[in-house]
Amino acid sequence: MRVVIQRVSHAAVTINKNETRSIKKGLMILVGIENGDDEEDIKWLTNKIINLRIFDDPNGVMDLSLLDVGGELLVVSQFTLHARTKKGNRPSYVDAAKPDVSVPLYEQFKSALARVAGKPVVSGEFGASMEVELVNDGPVTIIIDTKDKK
Repeated sequence: MRVVIQRVSHAAVTINKNETRSIKKGLMILVGIENGDDEEDIKWLTNKIINLRIFDDPNGVMDLSLLDVGGELLVVSQFTLHARTKKGNRPSYVDAAKPDVSVPLYEQFKSALARVAGKPVVSGEFGASMEVELVNDGPVTIIIDTKDKK
């Protein structure tokens, strides 16, 4: 699994130009699920994200986690995070898991985040046309890939 995490003061996703879901202070997470990802990746990644100390303490030092600041979570599926771009100009997405694998893992990931954070997770809709907007606070952007955890 690969995620792009952005610390935000506001983020929203509009689904099919119709329904908008949003958060205030917290983390906007784009998640790409790859062939071979499993529940162990979800467990490791969830704990890593929830405990990342990337929010400022009273002295302006990034030393607080999402739990410490009571932040919110917005998760959006993003298969293009697994784009291969080395050959030619058209990205290949052969590493991205097909929906029969990625949808259940995406749902499990959201549930795991909600359980560990102790609050609901706002999310996009898998496979839908979505528009994402955010105000990156910092800016702080972190990329984590479960294939690089060792």
